[in-house]
Amino acid sequence: STNSYWSTCCSLCCPGGNAMNLLTSMGLLPLIGAGLIALLPVTNAKLVKQSALLVSVLVAALGITMTVGFDRGATGFQYVERYSWIPSLGISYQLGIDGISLILILLSVLLVPIVILAGWNESEGGRFSVKTFYILILVLETMMIGVFAATDLFLFYVFFEAMLVPVYFLIGGYGSGARQAAAVKFLLYSLFGGLLMLASIIGIFVISGNQIGRTFDITALSTLEIDTTTQNFLFLGFFIAFAIKAPLWPLHTWLPDAAKSATPGTSVLLLGVLDKVGTFGMIRYCVELFPDASRTFTPLIITLAVISILYGAFLAIGQKDIKSLIAFTSISHFGFITLGIFAMTTQSNSGATLYMFNHGISTAALFLTAGWMISRRGSSTIADFGGLQRVTPILAWSFFIAGLSSLALPGLSSFVSEFLVLVGTYTRYPVAAVIATFGIILAALYILIPVQKALHGPTTAGNENLTDLNNREIAAIAPVIALIIALGFYPKPALEIINPAAQVTITKAGYSDPQPLVGGDK
Repeated sequence: STNSYWSTCCSLCCPGGNAMNLLTSMGLLPLIGAGLIALLPVTNAKLVKQSALLVSVLVAALGITMTVGFDRGATGFQYVERYSWIPSLGISYQLGIDGISLILILLSVLLVPIVILAGWNESEGGRFSVKTFYILILVLETMMIGVFAATDLFLFYVFFEAMLVPVYFLIGGYGSGARQAAAVKFLLYSLFGGLLMLASIIGIFVISGNQIGRTFDITALSTLEIDTTTQNFLFLGFFIAFAIKAPLWPLHTWLPDAAKSATPGTSVLLLGVLDKVGTFGMIRYCVELFPDASRTFTPLIITLAVISILYGAFLAIGQKDIKSLIAFTSISHFGFITLGIFAMTTQSNSGATLYMFNHGISTAALFLTAGWMISRRGSSTIADFGGLQRVTPILAWSFFIAGLSSLALPGLSSFVSEFLVLVGTYTRYPVAAVIATFGIILAALYILIPVQKALHGPTTAGNENLTDLNNREIAAIAPVIALIIALGFYPKPALEIINPAAQVTITKAGYSDPQPLVGGDK
């Protein structure tokens, strides 16, 4: 009956499909939807939006279905698909997910319909048509699913680079301010990192051909025996690419420009999902393929992570633009995620992965509410939003809860993941954990000060007649707020998915969790 159930689910978007090609079905559906939208008349913007929303909801339903059927006790890849693509080079179309990739795919497919519903009118007035905007969004969704599901290194690289195209046009075509300069800066940084990764991929290809035969299967590649010097160089090619994508200090400078210039919906996908490709890549490729090099560079990376935490927080405190504020807070949060990954404990790794999901939903709430504030006020300056709690109470409370989640208030989702990262890090790197804890104090400043200025106090002139959230906007933000609260009080379902994969990652890296000191142990 289970096989029949999965076959029914897959056949919704892939005739003759079964549980084994659910990932392909999920990836193809938005691409097919984009093709169908391309056939719609460009003048019928409402039909285009409704069609894009319907497709994204179907993809989200498949993602939830896949999550329900996921075996939480298994440690290997599930929903595995493998088809020969370029046999002469050992390249395969190969997909599969573990708990880490599942949680990020679920984040992707949940945020896309929320972004479409929340930003119903943000595609209007852009350089390109409304239809092109939603085609780009759906194509990007396919790339996001593919990059997290790929278990062939070459296929991962294809998705990694292909993602740049829709994001470039979404920023440069529909953003504001210096949007074209921001789009070009984003593209150049990403291409530079991609070229370094490509050089490392070529190196791995040569080594695998000499040892196990030509293959890009990441499971097979993890068995390669690579000398220390070569492994260090290959590791750096991957790590720099992922550090740019994450972004990690000092390779972060493209992010504030991109986040400030992009539409709120694009910023949600950029910071909420695409930047997670960087931290996901650190786990899947840096740590698992190059365990010895990971140990070699861990002290340096831990240092960079701590700097990112404090640097992003300090700069966020001084921001006057609300979108720049959110961008710099994200730099601080990605420092916590990177710290958790390279602390090399199961607890910190699980916390880092959960942090990716929680950061995605809290950033979505921040950018969406900030976008509505900006569209109503006609300004992104924080000082212009005084007294919103009296005028737009639902919008103000939504922004308030999103902000509290960002500073990891107990009872909200980010607290659990940040706590796990710090506790897991402390067991191996206590000094780094203690210094990183100051980021929590700074977070209270960079969130509570803007909240006080924007929501409380006397109503700033020009805000008296602002309208509160409408039904569509409430429908968009409600599930995000619900997730923030639900995972704050009950994170067990997410951690049950993540923990087995986190344990496997630590084992592959050659680590075991530190034993707690008891009694008179020293």
